[in-house]
Amino acid sequence: MITLVCFVRHAEPEHDNPDDRNRPLTTQGMIDSSIVLDTLQNKRIDSFYCSPYKRSLQTILPAAQAFHKEIVIDERLCERQAGNNSITANLLGKRWDDHDFHEPNGESIAMVQERNIAALQEILKTNEGKSLVIGTHGTALSTIINHYQPSFGYDDFLRIMDWMPYIVMMQFEGERFLGMQELAHVKRPFTASVNAKVCRSTG
Repeated sequence: MITLVCFVRHAEPEHDNPDDRNRPLTTQGMIDSSIVLDTLQNKRIDSFYCSPYKRSLQTILPAAQAFHKEIVIDERLCERQAGNNSITANLLGKRWDDHDFHEPNGESIAMVQERNIAALQEILKTNEGKSLVIGTHGTALSTIINHYQPSFGYDDFLRIMDWMPYIVMMQFEGERFLGMQELAHVKRPFTASVNAKVCRSTG
């Protein structure tokens, strides 16, 4: 049986809010999150899972409500724990060059990948043949993609950095990965909510 998983990277958050776990979406991010329901509305969705972070929950909540589904929270799906000076370009590249590297008080790519893949594999085991939505984050989703497509690296991460929200669908047979399709995204600069562009897959 084929299991479909739609991963939804959150919409634009309030970047200036220092509380990572409770950082909400901006007003524009709330508007942009409508693309999630627009993308999913003609699909059968059996269950919703999500990171515990507010921005991810806010992004998929309207869709979950439209499908009359509860959102199951899994702590393992949260974003990478940022450490000291974590967003400098030098450290971004270094983490992707060496998946075991992490700045003081931060997580490495390998650490994020290990817990996200463990959560995903458990979800797949209990939802075989179903269609699921998982609310996630940029780095967390990138580590999942890298696990199944090892060629996905730093340049690919930079390509999607401004895509908020970003929706991809993966297909599995049991736990075996069959493929991935990008469904939609809103391009919005990571540090400013200007000049957004909505893009949808034609495939």
